[in-house]
This record gives sequence, C-alpha cells and structure tokens, in this order.
Amino acid sequence: MKLFMATMGLDIGGAETHIVELSKELKAQGHDVIIASNGGVYVPEIEAVGIRHYQVPMHRRSLGDMRRSRQLLREILAKEKPDIVHAHARIPAFLCGSLQRSMGFPFVTTAHWVFESKGMLRYLTNWGQRTIAVSQDIRAYLMREYHVPDSHITVTVNGIDTNKFSPDISPAPLLAELGLEEGKPTISYVSRMDEDRALVARHLIQIAPDLARAIPGLQIIITGGGNVFDQLLAQAEQVNDALGRRCIVMTGPRTDINRVAAAGDLFVGVSRSALEAMAAGKPVIVAGNEGYQGLFTPDKLAEAQAGNFCCRGMEMSTPERLLTDVLQAMALPQEEKDRLGAYGRQVIFDYYSVHRMAADCLSVYRQVRRRKYNVVMSGYYGFSNAGDDAILQSIHEGILAASDEISVTVLSNNPSLTQNLYGLDGVPRFRLWNVVSALRRCDVLLSGGGSLLQDRTSTRSLLYYLAVIRLAQWFGRPVVLYANGIGPVDKPNNRRRVRKAVERAALVTLRDSSSRDELIDMGVTRKDLYVTADPVFNLYPSSPERGRELLDTAGLPSGVPFAVVSVRDWPGTGDFPRQMALVCDHLRRTHGMEILFLLMQPNRDRLATAQVRQLMTQPSYLLDVTCTPRDLMAVLGLSRLCVSMRLHTLIFSARMAIPCVGLVYDPKVDSYLRELGMPSAGDVEHFHGEEAIASIDDLMARYPQALEQLKEKSQSLAQAARQNEALLLQLLEGHP
Repeated sequence: MKLFMATMGLDIGGAETHIVELSKELKAQGHDVIIASNGGVYVPEIEAVGIRHYQVPMHRRSLGDMRRSRQLLREILAKEKPDIVHAHARIPAFLCGSLQRSMGFPFVTTAHWVFESKGMLRYLTNWGQRTIAVSQDIRAYLMREYHVPDSHITVTVNGIDTNKFSPDISPAPLLAELGLEEGKPTISYVSRMDEDRALVARHLIQIAPDLARAIPGLQIIITGGGNVFDQLLAQAEQVNDALGRRCIVMTGPRTDINRVAAAGDLFVGVSRSALEAMAAGKPVIVAGNEGYQGLFTPDKLAEAQAGNFCCRGMEMSTPERLLTDVLQAMALPQEEKDRLGAYGRQVIFDYYSVHRMAADCLSVYRQVRRRKYNVVMSGYYGFSNAGDDAILQSIHEGILAASDEISVTVLSNNPSLTQNLYGLDGVPRFRLWNVVSALRRCDVLLSGGGSLLQDRTSTRSLLYYLAVIRLAQWFGRPVVLYANGIGPVDKPNNRRRVRKAVERAALVTLRDSSSRDELIDMGVTRKDLYVTADPVFNLYPSSPERGRELLDTAGLPSGVPFAVVSVRDWPGTGDFPRQMALVCDHLRRTHGMEILFLLMQPNRDRLATAQVRQLMTQPSYLLDVTCTPRDLMAVLGLSRLCVSMRLHTLIFSARMAIPCVGLVYDPKVDSYLRELGMPSAGDVEHFHGEEAIASIDDLMARYPQALEQLKEKSQSLAQAARQNEALLLQLLEGHP
C-alpha cells in the first residue's frame, strides 16, 4: 500500500520516534511510505531509507499556518493518491479530517497522549474512521471524552527496534564525543525539554550535587531540546561550577538515542524513552511529568503497561523520591543490574516489538482501506431489536467470510449504536441526502433480511423500503432482496408495488418457501427465486460462560432446567396475558422448568412481559440487561425449551438446537414453525391456554426425537444460508 503519515514535526520525542520506527518498518515490509511534517532532526534518517518527506507547517495552531497546511496537504494528497492517510496528533488529524470527506481517502489516526478536551479544542479533534491508541488508558479516555466506539479503537504498542536498541551498542563513541570517561558511573535521561515534559530533568539537576557526593565520579547525560532547554542548561552549569567539574552534560536534541541509552548504567525517563533503554538492557527508573513509578521490576509490569510506561494516575515525582531510588539503584550489585536489564529487554521482545506495532497498524489499515465493492444494507436496523441486529451481524460476517473486498454501509435508525455494537459505518436512514449519497457511491443495495416487504406493520413502512429500492435503481445500482421473508401484503396496490420491485431486482433470495409461494401468488413470474435460509443460522453465540453470567444476573438458580419465554406487544390479543400465564405456570409445575423471560426489543416487549408475569402464580425470572444477539443465543443454548412470540427468538432457539413452540401473531411465525418442524401453541388473537399446554405436553413427550430432528434441520438451514453470500458475490463479480 501507499501510506501517508501526517504529523506535527520530526524532532526528538516519544511520538516522533514511534512514527519514525513505524514508518521504517512499514517501508522495510514493502509499503510505500510518505511523511508530511514541519521537519526536524529525523528527516535525514527517514529519507536515507527511501521515505519521502514533505514540509508542511502543522506544528502551530495559528489560522495562517493551518490554512497553508491544509492547502499543501490537499495538493500532496491529490498528487500522491495514498491508499491510507494516517494522522498523528491533534492538528494533523484535524486538517486531514477536514479533507477526508471531499477527497474520499481512508483515514486513520493515532492517539499518543491525552489532550485537553474543553471548549473549542474539542472541535479541533478528529479521530478518523478508526483510531489507534498506544495504551489502554488512552483507549478509555477516547471512549469517555470523545465517545469513540470501542470497536473503532485498536490498542498498539510503542514498538522498539531491538537491533538498534541493544546491549551490543558501544558507549565509547558517544562518551568520547561528550568528553566523558568510560567506566565512570553514568546516568542517562531523555525527554523533550518542554515545560510540560521536563519536570524530572529539573529534579535530576536539583539532586545532582547530592548524587555526586554519594557516587564518586558520577556523570549525568540529559538529552533533548525544547522551550525550557536554555533555562535547564543554565541550572546544570551552575551545578557543574559548584562541583568544580563537568558532572551534568546537556546534549540538546539528538537522533542517536540508542547511544545515549547505551552510555548509562541507569536510565531515568518515561514512555518510549524508557522502553528504548529497557531494550538496551538497562535498569530503568520510570518517572515523568504525570507520575512516578520508580525502579522497574517484574512486579510493576502490569501497572506500567496500563499507562504505557507514562505513570498516569500514580504519585507525582519529587526530588526526594528520585534521590532515594537513584542511590539505591546505583548501589545494586552488578549482577542485579544485569538481571534487571535482561528482564527489561525480554519485556520488549514479549510485548513491544516494532513488528507487532506495524502489524497492528496494517490490521487497522485493512479495516478502512478502499475495497473493490461497496454494499449498502437497508433493513430494520438501529432500533435495538435483537432479531434484526442478529440479521445485520450475521449478514456482515457472512459477507466478510465470502470476500474481504466488500465494504458494508448500513442505513440505520441510530448510526452511532450500529457503530458501537457492530463496528459498521452507519448512515441515518431518514436523512434523504445521506441516503442518496450512500446509494450513489455503492455497487449494490442489499435490502434485507427480515420481513421488510409487508404491510401488516404499516403501509408506510413498506413504502419506505420500496422507496430506497427505487432510488437505488434510479442511480443504476443493482438491488438484491437478501434472505427476505415476504408478506403478508394485503392491500392490492401494495401487492402490485411489491411485485414490480421483485421483478426489477437483480437478485432475490428468500428465507423460506412460503415467501416464494407468496410472491408467485402476487403474480411474480421470474424463475430465479432462490430459497435459502435466515442468515442468523450462521451466527455464532457468545460463550457458555457468558450465558451463565447472564443467568446469574437474572437471579436464576445455578444448574436448574429452565424454559425461555418471549412475548411482545401486539394489538387485539385480549385475554392472551392471562392465558399465557397459565401456560408458564404449567411448565413450572408439570415439567419442572423455571421460567426465564427474554426481551428481544425491550421497549416493545417489557409491558407485555410484565403483564404475563403479574398474572402467574408461580415465580419467574427476567433477563433485563443489555444483550447482544450472541448473548441471547448463549442463554438459549443453556435452556431446555423455548416458547416464543418473536420470530427471531425461535430462530435463535433453532440455531442452538433447542426445541421450541411458537405463539403465532403473524403468518411468518407459522411459516417458520412449519419450516422447522416445530409446533404452534396457537394464534395470540384467539389464544387458549389449554390448547397451548396440549401442544407443549406433546412436544415434551417426544422431546428426544424432536431434538434430533431440530439438530438436523438447523444444520441444513445453516448450509442453505451460506448460499446468500455466494449468490451476492457472483452478482458483484459479474458471474451469471
């Protein structure tokens, strides 16, 4: 790929070194890498390995510099046409983000630090299509302060080149250059000498006289440049004058940090500099502006990793604490220093490889890169309905399994919810311009799955889905009716509309044979109506452990057999709640099963569920926490029986091979029960508890046979469901 990195500058600093090492590794792996920045000491190093550099003044917030930078970036991006734009730091990310919509490039950012997020600064922040964080606490910060979806964040490491930073690097050339003596006790320190980074450098200079008195011949090397360098240099010279010798050497900015690390017997610093010293096999005192951890030892690994060796949230550094720890560390026997150095280097090999860092970034690039095909999905998505969310998730996973050259955009009622739960880009389904824009860019509209083409819910709902289909066709985009359940469509005008839509579609797959029969009854004459199966038959559940955790949340006693019950609001059901309560009581008394109610769409199911529970004489349980479709499947997989009014609860149950009984409120439920070979407990509008109990008792009497039958049916439907993706891929690739 051609990869474009944008950053503020390439002078000394942890983020800058991260970018340089990442770019060099990506270049070594065969990618074409370009960097835009204000320049700095690392430019010759990257250019020496064939990385092109463009000078862009992205290091200042002034309006003039930002306008100039934006124009330069536009010209560079138009010329280079990169496959990925990867911005580091707030200003580069803001500028690249402002160009991304019009230029259409895939856009990734890395968060190296936490930023002030108050006032107008929040609007100078753009986290791209995906975000890379260099620590778990930065990930939490992004989610908390900017509401970046968890699924859009990848945590990587500050990858270290263990050949460059190695115990084999000789300290002699640097010591000779600096006029220092080889063999004398030496402390190395590296950071930017800026006001917000140089606290520990100040402390080190402050305690230098005490250290020098306790450690004869001590040498301290402080490396880095910044806005307080001159001030610190003056303080260091005062210490040297008072000691009557050159104890502290302020080198200014350097690129050979590996030699600085190699020169010390002990290293003091944070973040990337600390990791580089560990790779060099040096004992390290981890201390910086945000906190103080002290001498790094094996027992401190977890807390150090949590903040990316930056000490965020720890006690602040003080001169007294630093003095005590430096004296103790320098007094350690050489074998103990060697042991700590070897451990630190092994930590780098285990957790902070530059290869791992590059692999993480490439994984994120693959998530956002331009793909050969772009599919827009239209359905009942973003309404917190577990059944339709399961359809969305299973279709997306099936498409990805079929080809990694297909990207998916979802027309969603709640795009941020769709992004948070499933990591999919969402477009507001009721904003015409957004829908038009998505359809104009796509290669195919995928309408489905579920029962979209029906007027039982409302004609308005039907007309919405038909309008989206017609709009796509108006733009010349092929339409796929994907694993659709058709009907009921009662009104004559609506039947004509559906017939026309089906006849014009490029591909029609149906989730059951009764949907094909319904289309034929409407007058559809095309012969290529493919009967497949609901995509959910290929959705994998959460772990059984997650299922048991949710059962504990509901208060269900461990190890007891239970039946899952799912009911929903529906007009005209009359005495249904009382009759259903009788059925649930019978299940518990006669068959010894506890009753667990599930909410597939909480805002539609909660009231009906409460009515049934209140009318029961036996106890029952309710799972009323946020659950993904996978979670609900895991719960169902631990049950013995499912009694459901919701179609997708029945489908989840069949997917998990749990015998089920349907409560029919819509012909689609009755149709699918016949498809599964499972019994109906009756129509909810004319519901009789005694008849439902008879159906359940009959099923329980032949339970082993019903279970085997359902296992076979579930396997065959899973195989049939895979045809949906295969047929879609054939259409996209132009195969007949």
